[in-house]
Amino acid sequence: MYRLDFAAGIRTLDGQLRCYECITQTHTQCPGCYHWYPRNGSCDDCLTCCGCNEPTPSDDLTTTIDSDDVCWTCLERSYWQCLGCFAWNSDNDSRCRNGCDNRSDLILIYDHDYKPEPEFHGKGPLHLGVELEIHTPHDTGNCAEIAMDHLGSLGYLKNDASVSDGFEIVTHPMSYTWALDNFPWDMLAKLEDAGCSTSEDTGLHVHVSRAGFDSPCHVFRWMKFIYRNRSQVIRLARRSSAHWADFTDADRHAVKHYAKGAHGERYRAINTGNDDTFEIRVFASSLDMGDVQAALALAVASIEYTRQLSVPRIFTGGWQWPAFAAWVDTRIAYAPLHRQMQAMACAC
Repeated sequence: MYRLDFAAGIRTLDGQLRCYECITQTHTQCPGCYHWYPRNGSCDDCLTCCGCNEPTPSDDLTTTIDSDDVCWTCLERSYWQCLGCFAWNSDNDSRCRNGCDNRSDLILIYDHDYKPEPEFHGKGPLHLGVELEIHTPHDTGNCAEIAMDHLGSLGYLKNDASVSDGFEIVTHPMSYTWALDNFPWDMLAKLEDAGCSTSEDTGLHVHVSRAGFDSPCHVFRWMKFIYRNRSQVIRLARRSSAHWADFTDADRHAVKHYAKGAHGERYRAINTGNDDTFEIRVFASSLDMGDVQAALALAVASIEYTRQLSVPRIFTGGWQWPAFAAWVDTRIAYAPLHRQMQAMACAC
């Protein structure tokens, strides 16, 4: 409930300042979250870990199969996670208390905020990171095993609020050509065979490295191209989501600020809130290899197209979709995108 103001002392949430000597006479600092609370009260943000009996922020606790709230340190030290139902059992239990047969000391699906150090694959500086949300049938553990058997060290699985009945497949950064050659594309069909699916609630997000752009002017041209061709991008993305990946006029007008490093809202067509990447959030999730490859191709092709997009070309229609389509037609590297664009044209 209080935070430290290094210039003036300790500032309360209502804006009042108190010196350290005064606040220690009337308040106690929680050893879990370090907030200060009145001595006759208690910390509202922490609970006691059932393992070590230490106060711990509630967001850092995991509930075990016995309904005990346990901190991560105790969880790793004294519990194992069932692959069938993902419940956390005591190390003293040789079998899952829910009656499952699956025991594993390996975490297959991490919490939503899990973020390991990135491992880069392929030649940069432009790398892509994929986030693919999928629904799973009742046997989530089997689907998680299938995904990890194919992914290996290339990626990991995370919980996601938009797929409470599934998980999100996340890859480490890859170059486009490396991804086409080395991503485990057969994993998608295997997951579909196991009963996995996608819906309007699941998305395919593609992170592109900021280091892959030549300059702020290049970022500006790229974002302007995406926003100017909103309808075509939405058709290729196979969904329009005002909640998860909104195209807004405010963002379109703010492109010049984003190009200079300003951060915007997360749930936008292009999420500019990350320090090292731009996240293209417009795509619908899919277990079809062609859809996923086309999404990667659009991300990279749009960046490469706008890299050399000069002012004279812009004035002669360079920002328009037909010019981009003609450019893609002559570059075999973007064949997955070309096929989707052709199908889209035929459907008109």
